Amino acid sequence: MIRILICGALGKMGANLLELLQGDTEACAVCGVDSAAPESLILPESSESAQATAWTHGVPVYKTFAEVAEAVDVVIDFSAPAVLGDLLGFAEERGIGAVLATTGYTEADLAKIEAASARIPVFRTANFSIGITLLMRLVREAAAFLGKDYDIEVIERHHNKKKDAPSGTALMLAESARSAFDGEKPFVFGREGMVGARGEEIGIHAVRGGTIVGEHEVMFAGEDEVITVTHSARSKRVFAVGAIRAAKFLVGKPAGKYDMNDILE
Repeated sequence: MIRILICGALGKMGANLLELLQGDTEACAVCGVDSAAPESLILPESSESAQATAWTHGVPVYKTFAEVAEAVDVVIDFSAPAVLGDLLGFAEERGIGAVLATTGYTEADLAKIEAASARIPVFRTANFSIGITLLMRLVREAAAFLGKDYDIEVIERHHNKKKDAPSGTALMLAESARSAFDGEKPFVFGREGMVGARGEEIGIHAVRGGTIVGEHEVMFAGEDEVITVTHSARSKRVFAVGAIRAAKFLVGKPAGKYDMNDILE
């Protein structure tokens, strides 16, 4: 049985992961870490433990990685970039893999991830949906086939609580399109004012509102026709399913960087 630590266990994605793992025959959650864990001790009636500061879905949740005593095979992170340093330090100390599902990383964060991947297996993607992975391939192929005669725009829509914009998935889709042009097309994030005629850029636009889980659209606009490819996530559960699949994949892998394409292949 694969033993998983959930970072961000008290959040919505943490709850999805824990619910799914309760019925899994190959993996289980052994504990969680969450900075939102209360300072005061909260224990289930049947527990004799005095270490965890909270419990959820029958799993102990600690405020910091330093408190974790359980044996762990892999970490899944759905928290925030601020946790990255401690998370990678814990994974390296234990010699285990890390599945990074958080977005909004800075260049300094990405450098830390790159350095850690030389010592441990790191699985990172902005979107754990198999559908999005397939969409990226379609976008890359469409961009290569249609060429420079078609303008490319990426539009993403998310709920009003999402903190970063544009989404990591939108950037991944834009990179997929740009890869067909040897990385020559610049990105333009939204437009305002007298911007003049459109150039060779790829436009990226973020929409925020309501409870939209996640919608991504890539538009190829040519002369007299428009081609669009889209993906809509109806529940965050799909991302949890993908993250668990990634965690199972990562266990036992050598140090390096992995993503959803490795699972598909």
